[in-house]
Formats: sequence, C-alpha cells, structure tokens
Amino acid sequence: MDKKSLLGIAVIAVLFLGFAYFSGKEQEQYKKELAEYEAYQDSLAAVTRPEQAAAAVAGEEGAASAADTLSLHERQVAGLGEYLAAARQGEERFITLENDVMTVRFSTRGGQIVDVTLKDYTRYAPRGERNELVKLFDPSTANFDLSFYVRNGLNNVAVNTTDYLFEADSVVRTDDGAQLLTMRLPVAADAWLQYDYRIYDVQTPERDYLVDFDVRLVNMAPQMANQTSIGITWSNSSYQNEKGFKNENMYTTLSYRFPGESSIEDLGMSEKDKSKKVSTAVNWVAFKQQYFSSVFIAPENLSYADMSFDTAEEGSELLKDFSLQTAVPYTAQTEGYDFAFYFGPNKYAILKKVADAEGESLHMERLIPLGWGIFGWVNRWCVIPVFDFLRNYIPNFGIIILILAVLIKLVISPLTYKSYVSTAKMRVIKPEVDELAKKYPKKEDAMKRQQATMELYRKAGINPMGGCIPMLIQLPILVAMFRFFPASIELRGESFLWADDLSSYDSILNLPFSIPFYGDHISLFALLMAVSLFIFSYVNYQQTASSQPQMAGMKFMMVYLMPVMMLLWFNSYASGLCFYYLLSNLITIGQTFFIRRMIDDEKIHAIMKANAAKHTNGKKSRFQQRYEELLRQQEAQQRAKRK
Repeated sequence: MDKKSLLGIAVIAVLFLGFAYFSGKEQEQYKKELAEYEAYQDSLAAVTRPEQAAAAVAGEEGAASAADTLSLHERQVAGLGEYLAAARQGEERFITLENDVMTVRFSTRGGQIVDVTLKDYTRYAPRGERNELVKLFDPSTANFDLSFYVRNGLNNVAVNTTDYLFEADSVVRTDDGAQLLTMRLPVAADAWLQYDYRIYDVQTPERDYLVDFDVRLVNMAPQMANQTSIGITWSNSSYQNEKGFKNENMYTTLSYRFPGESSIEDLGMSEKDKSKKVSTAVNWVAFKQQYFSSVFIAPENLSYADMSFDTAEEGSELLKDFSLQTAVPYTAQTEGYDFAFYFGPNKYAILKKVADAEGESLHMERLIPLGWGIFGWVNRWCVIPVFDFLRNYIPNFGIIILILAVLIKLVISPLTYKSYVSTAKMRVIKPEVDELAKKYPKKEDAMKRQQATMELYRKAGINPMGGCIPMLIQLPILVAMFRFFPASIELRGESFLWADDLSSYDSILNLPFSIPFYGDHISLFALLMAVSLFIFSYVNYQQTASSQPQMAGMKFMMVYLMPVMMLLWFNSYASGLCFYYLLSNLITIGQTFFIRRMIDDEKIHAIMKANAAKHTNGKKSRFQQRYEELLRQQEAQQRAKRK
C-alpha cells in the first residue's frame, strides 16, 4: 500500500473518530435535554392530572379531544354500567336543612352530610374570642361511604358511594313535622340506592338533634353481586372548641355501646393516637368531644367496628381525626336499613331521652363521664337532679354552686360532727395513752402497750377509726363533684365574678412562658382553693397531731405538699370546680371552729369516764377480739424469733 493510500485511510479514520466524538456529545446533550423535558412534563402532569381526571369524569376535559372523551366514557360504561358511569358526571351540589337548634349541609357527592353547625353554642376562635358557632367537624374531612358490589355482565363492580353524584329531590315537609330530603344513586333502569334524611323541629331536644338516615335498596337484589355485608366507612376531623387544648383533648375520644348493655366502652381519654377492633356487634359509635358528640346509630346493630383516632397538633385548630370502618349484614331479602345520626351537646337531660323506634333507651347519657360505680350513682341520682332543680329558679350559676356546696355540707354535717368528736376524744385521752407508753417503754413490750391502749379505748367508748370512717364516707361526694363540673355543659360559657367561663379555667394573668406542670396562666380560683386547702389542712393537723402522735410525720405532706400539688393540678381545670372546692374548704373550716366552740373537752372526758366505769367488765367487740388475737400472734412470733 502506497503512502497516498495510507494517508487517505488516516484522514478517513480521523474524520470518523471526530464525527463519532462530536455525535456522542450531541447525543448526550440531547438525552439530557430530553430527560429535563420529560421531567417537566411529568411534574406538569402531576399537577394537572387530578383536574383532567375530574374533568374527564364530568365530561369537561378542556385539553382532551372529543374522541378521547367519548372513548373514556365508553370505557366507564363498559366497566361500571350505563347508570353508574353517568353518576360520575356532573357537578356537586349542596343542600341545607335546618331547625331551631342546628344547620345540616348535605352534598350530592356520596349523598352525605358534610357540615353540622349548632346554633345555641359558640366556640373559642383562634384569637380566644367566642364569636363563632360550634361546628362538629371540618367539612373538608367529612366522609361517609357505603361500599358494595354490583353485577355488570360477567364482572362484579365495586361501588363506593363517595365516588358518585346522587340525584336529589326537593325537600318536602312530612305530616309528622319533619323535613325530608331524598337522594338517589341509580344503578339500573329500575334499581337504585336511596337515602332518606329526616330532620325534625318539634321543640323536643332529644328529637331535634337527631337526623334520621334511612337507606333503601330499591329493586337492588338482581343487581347486587354475591355478598354477605355492606361496608361502611365514616370519618371526620373535630375542631378545638374549648379554651384549653390539653384539657379538651383529654375528654375527647371514641365511644361505643354493645347491644343490650347499659354501660359503654371507649378508646380511652388519651393524648396519643389509638385504635381498636371490636369483632362483635355494636349498637352505636360516637365521635365524642368534651361537650359535643357525633353519633352514628344502628338500631339493628353493626357487625363489627374497626375504630381509631389520631391526635392533631396543638395550635392547628383541630383536635382529633376520627375513623370508623364497619359493616351491616346483607342478604337478597334485605330492603334497607334504618340508621340515625345524633349531632348535639353532651347534655344529660337530652341524651337520657334518646331512644330507638321501639322506645328503648340507647343509654347515650353514658357519654358524659360522671364516674364509675358509686361516684356515677351520686352524680346521676343526687347532684344532677338538685342542680337541675336550682337552675329552674336561679339564673346565676355561681350562686347555684354556692347553694349546692352548702346543701352538701349540711347533708354530711353529722359525719363531720362525729369525726370531730372522735378526734376530740382521742385528744382528751392522750395523757392516759402517754402513761401507758411510760409503763411499757421497751420494744419487746410493744404488743402489751397496744393491748392496753385498745382496752383503754374500749372502756372509754372510743373507736380508733371513728375519725377516718366519716371522711371515707364523704369521699364519693368529693370525687363525684370532681367528675361532674368538667363534664357539665350547663356551665359552658357561664360567667361568674372574674371567670368568663365556669367550664374552663379562669385566667387573671397570662404568662409569657409556660411553667412545667402548671401552665402559662394564673387561675385565681385555683390559687384561692389551694390557700383554703392549706388553712384547712393546718387547722386539721393541729387538731389531730395532738391526739395522734403518728400524724406528726405527715405534717409536710398534709399541710404543704398537698395544697401545692392541687394548685399545679387544678390550674387548668374548670373554674367552677375550683370555686366549689374553695367553698367546700371554707365551709368546713367554719364548721370546725363552730363545733369546737360547742364541744367542751371536760364534758367529753366526764362522759368517757362514765363509759369506762360502765364497760369495766363489758363484752369486747368482735373487732377488738380479732385485733387482740392478732397482737397475741405477733407477740408469740417475736418471742419465737428472739429464742
């Protein structure tokens, strides 16, 4: 090969390599630009896809061609059937019904309730003003969905009602005074799912806060696929309606009732997220807040209940996100279901009267946490009737609380008197008890000293537990009042003195910082209650310490620690409760000084001497016999150990 040929080959090679190099560069640049363009298209599609999908379903695709729209509609008809495909098209409409106590807004999308406003109650706005009506949940989160399967040719189609637009009839007034709203979801030419909502205005609160919700399966049996149940999903997010987030959140939970039970269950009053699955039937499920509830009632019972709530962030204006998944039985003979909703206050007088169609109580008054056992019994049968009676004649709730405190103290005054007398007896006989301590100074004589002391008490007619038993009897009343005031909606928004709301804390000074376990404000009622508790504890300690030496070691806890703990605990509690405890302490202090002036220690001592002479050879009580036997056994054990 000559030089010219070699040179030509070299030039061609150089040109080829150069072309390949520059071509590769351009290809890489093209791929880079293509990738950037595709990324841009994807981001644009992600933004516009929801709108395009909604427009396609509604027949309003602005960017799609007529042929594409027709093709999509044909696919929907093939997959869903003619009537369900048509129910995906159109615009959502809202319909509002109202009576004297509430306004309910319905949406044709899903045929569901999307908003409930209570006319007689206001909530705390974000700035702390009470100028907004209470809304039971955030409309944007409202969801009530029925899910089932229908036949479409050889296929089964899953239907979720919130995906479809219902046809709504005009609202009509029925003969029994109800407003009737009927909405339908056509499934076939002569078959449809029908919702009948009824709202009453008959000036009976237990009826006015109810929304009857009748579900009818009109000629649906031939259309329904083979299934044994219809699923129900209900969820929404509740607003914060009260002043204190933590206190309201503590009373906000998800409650439910088993059929035939007079009590209810709940997920607990927790600040955290919770869930629970109940595999047996339930009668109703409530999304319960401190003073208001949304309740789904199924008189024929739900098959199960999968419930949960998520706690919202403080400051978000929301409180909890509630969710319920459940189902109702279905057979080919099922024509429908009679459900109901309760949207209203947690008011005992109203909830007590809510009943099913047969007049059986639904025991929804149990939504109010009045306490378990004897504490709830005291509230239901004593405190609430007296409170309601006083409300009929006295408009000021501060005065009602004062009268209630006085009445309770008068009722238990015999117990207070007995407690003081028992303590006075112990104080009078203390010198003789000290003489026994001198007589038996050794540790090994402790049993003899105890036996001699008990014998002295027996002869003098003293019950060592006489001062404690009356206090224990009063405990259910104290606990009952502790549960009553934070749960009483009657106090909500009622002002007294400097407190603008007796159901929430009173604040005379808002702090620029938050103190752990105390808060960011100063409650004057809580402060006065703690001071009164200190005075009462100090007076009570002086009286008992002199008669019971073992009480000396309790001084710090009784006199100092307890008032401080109560101040920290009650600073964010209902001011009505703090006011009641303040009055209770002051009345008890007054009773103590009054009884002290009435009782003469010398007369008590003379009576005790007479009792001692009378019971010198008297029969010992069973308690004393068992106590002495226990002492003898302990003494024998100690002697055995020393050997």
